[in-house]
Amino acid sequence: MIIDLPSTTTSQVNSKLVRLREEGGAVTLGRVLTLVIVTDDGTKTEDAIDAANDASREHPCRVIVVARGARKAAPRLDAQIRVGGDAGASEVIVLRLYGELANEGASCVVPLLLPDTPVVAWWPNEAPAVPAEDPIGQLAQRRITDAAAEKNPIRALEQRKSGYRPGDTDLAWTRLTLWRAMLASAFDLPPYEKVTEAEVSGESDSPSTDLLAAWLAGCLKVPVRRAKASRGEGIVDVRLERRSGLVELSRPDGKVGTLTQPGQPERRVALQRRQVRDCLAEELRRLDPDEVYEAALRSLGKVVRGRTAPKAAAVTRKPARAASGAAKAKSDGGPGADSKPANASAEVTASADSKVDGKVDGRPAKASAKTAAAKTAAPKSSGAKAAPKAAGKAAPKAAKAKAGS
Repeated sequence: MIIDLPSTTTSQVNSKLVRLREEGGAVTLGRVLTLVIVTDDGTKTEDAIDAANDASREHPCRVIVVARGARKAAPRLDAQIRVGGDAGASEVIVLRLYGELANEGASCVVPLLLPDTPVVAWWPNEAPAVPAEDPIGQLAQRRITDAAAEKNPIRALEQRKSGYRPGDTDLAWTRLTLWRAMLASAFDLPPYEKVTEAEVSGESDSPSTDLLAAWLAGCLKVPVRRAKASRGEGIVDVRLERRSGLVELSRPDGKVGTLTQPGQPERRVALQRRQVRDCLAEELRRLDPDEVYEAALRSLGKVVRGRTAPKAAAVTRKPARAASGAAKAKSDGGPGADSKPANASAEVTASADSKVDGKVDGRPAKASAKTAAAKTAAPKSSGAKAAPKAAGKAAPKAAKAKAGS
């Protein structure tokens, strides 16, 4: 049943609720919380109400929808009460605010809150930079946002990080529950080895992909690379490197995932993209601060973006050791044994640089070979200076000539 109350007041809305309870048998007993939905009046308002109605079947509550209308209109409050089959297991109060009243949502909500019950605020679309400082956010013990529904999801996620307060959460984090459970279960099976590095790939504007990479970086204390997937929606693939091999959880179609790991058969798991109503129902199960979500936000800065291979530094260190070894052998074996090792180390360094990136310091591979040769010439000259102490006065001249060449 839907009852419209145009150009009304919150006092009249409360009186109508009491009459409905007495006359129609629509009761509010057993309500466990008040859910306040803050959104702009439009087509998306009904989507948020439908999600709240579905979530109310698990959490009976009073749903208050603050739908902000045109700011240039005359100040007016149009209310709507929904009970029975149009409200799920709750009662829905829709407040459409116009004019200057659109900025006074908290004042209109307070008279309609259920007594002695928690208050949860939900912004299904655009959310304030600091939800805890919003007038409605100050009324709530729990504040739910959705970075994926905003115009710039990645920037919105950065705002969640800078404006986090205990009690904040985001549905982009809730969408990771199944992924985190599957990845954690993969480590319950042998071999019990440490992860050396990880990569998470997904859509470029997927905040859930960033949060999953941050969660892995904070928990595993290893380099985690966040890459852009060439196909698929949301999170597409997670790769974890261990000494025994690769652990991979992939979901290219957005429905079914595949878990592969060394020594175990390939497993197909249900990883369908979660709907808003499921995520909202999960978040209403707890009203205390989410410390794991807070830790994931703090770890966002540890995630490496792009496809730069973390092993590049390890590859370029090996030629440097070879060059130092050649310099040592040259100092021990005299001036006649230093030209070939130096040239070989320069070639090894140039080939390693060209394999890793094709460029060194923004120059082509040929330039990198010259740079590597110049770098290896330094230890050669220092090694040549050590040789005269054992070889006599003729060695310094030869060392200087070679260093100049």
